[in-house]
Amino acid sequence: MSSLHPRRIAAPALLLAALLPALAAAQTRDQMVAEALSAAPATVAVHATVMDWEQNVLREGTNGWTCFPSPPSIGNAPMCFDEPWLEWAHAWMNQQPVAVDRVGVSYMLQGDDGSSNTDPFAEGPTADNHWVVEGPHIMVIVPDVAALEGLPTDPSAGGPYVMWKGTPYAHVMIPVH
Repeated sequence: MSSLHPRRIAAPALLLAALLPALAAAQTRDQMVAEALSAAPATVAVHATVMDWEQNVLREGTNGWTCFPSPPSIGNAPMCFDEPWLEWAHAWMNQQPVAVDRVGVSYMLQGDDGSSNTDPFAEGPTADNHWVVEGPHIMVIVPDVAALEGLPTDPSAGGPYVMWKGTPYAHVMIPVH
């Protein structure tokens, strides 16, 4: 009968312990990619770049679209941006001026867990920031926000509405449910 020596057990255990974080990271990466791509139609997702919120490329793409998993602080909100939206999002996240030079489209086909309809930087619902939890939707930005005049700002009116009207980050929300 052979006895198990502690060194014979320890070496595989140490190897397994060393590999577990890498295996977990690979699974997490795959989950982030899948979640990010769920934000867009299959025809966009199939060739989209996927990045995490630290700007690490998780998957290279070829079609000009960039998809992100849900931001860590927001909950459910995976999204896919075309180039104008990617520039817009960078300005918004850094609270910098935004210059939209052409129409941009963004997909959030998994919806989101909510945001203010009036304050681009609100971090949670308050009595006066008109918090909205939106189902699947498409968002559109335009070079001249004056073109959005005449569209409602009330999400419950039915159909498209303007979010963040009166700010440089105004955009059209188009529910698709």
